[in-house]
Amino acid sequence: MSTDLAPLRTTPVAPHTAATGPPGADYAAAVARASDQGARIVAVVIALAWHTTIGLPAVEAVGGELAEPTVVLGAWLLVAVTGVVAGVRLLRGAPLPAWWLAGSLLAVDAVVFAAVRAEHLFTNANWVWGTLGWFFVLALWGRRLAGLLAVLCAHAVIALVALFTHGLTAPADLARYAMYVYGVSSLPVAVFAGSTAIAALARQRAATAAATYASVAERRAAEWARRERRKRLALAGATAGEVLAELADGRADPADPDVQRRCVLAAARLRRLIAESDDVPDPLLHELRASADLAERNGLPIDLVTIGAPPPLPVETRRQLADPLTATLTGARDWARLTVVAEPDEVVVSLVTPDRGDTGPPEPAGGPRLGEDNGRVEYLDERDGEIRWTQTRWRR
Repeated sequence: MSTDLAPLRTTPVAPHTAATGPPGADYAAAVARASDQGARIVAVVIALAWHTTIGLPAVEAVGGELAEPTVVLGAWLLVAVTGVVAGVRLLRGAPLPAWWLAGSLLAVDAVVFAAVRAEHLFTNANWVWGTLGWFFVLALWGRRLAGLLAVLCAHAVIALVALFTHGLTAPADLARYAMYVYGVSSLPVAVFAGSTAIAALARQRAATAAATYASVAERRAAEWARRERRKRLALAGATAGEVLAELADGRADPADPDVQRRCVLAAARLRRLIAESDDVPDPLLHELRASADLAERNGLPIDLVTIGAPPPLPVETRRQLADPLTATLTGARDWARLTVVAEPDEVVVSLVTPDRGDTGPPEPAGGPRLGEDNGRVEYLDERDGEIRWTQTRWRR
């Protein structure tokens, strides 16, 4: 390998494949969806149960007394099938043709009102009074409340037209009509509006709780990082202080290569410690550039190549990746090549330098270690008499 490399160059290389991590979960939206799903189940059960247990027996009981019993029973069956299909799609979260469905139900509403006799207009045999309001709720679920109110108003207008058609215009009939309109509309509207309000409230509470927990987690992480940084600073300061004390007392010779190497290593640790607190897009690359820049300032031509963008890594994992290479870099001569290959689930940092035959820094205590994010950080150091290859590898 040629030894006349240019000074520090940073060469980004595009990865072969683009990979993206899984999206983050939206806990507030998940809580809102769970609340909304519960309300959907309630609405479907009420609509089908009311239609089956109240409407059908009443139609069968007075079938012969209706003007068009076949039409009334056929309309009941059509609405039952429509309700089952709409309910299944609603529970699965599939979209519904809301306004087409609501229009079809209003058409059935008008047909049934026309097919019953005047004496059964206010009885359960005229099942559209109490049932269709719930099916309107199923059809317009997730829409604005104004839409449901508009459809219920159309339902009330159809009933009023039927009332006048049958000649039921006495004050008692109109009062009964008003009571029926209020009675059959208030509960569906309450369930429709209440489910929306409860889902919104659940979303808000979940978002507040998530923000609170995130704040607590960030505070604890900041406290832990501050303690670790103090420990790290104390260790780096002790190393630098020991070398400076020996130089001040005359116990160390500034011309000694070993003393020079200790000074460079202490400076590299301090420089990387400072780089850890910088707010940059790629902290690992920033810290490695700081170490490479220091080596270049000491006269070492070094080439830095990056492939891909490292994923977010905690400070401890970045230290385990960078420290062994920083230590090796302080003893490098002639040239060096530092390579960072990053993927969402793996980061490999490699350093190639001439093999000087020295012992070099030992493998980190304990061999491969677990990072804070439960990923493994492995260390490898190989040499063949000509080049030395040092590598650290993190895997999720």
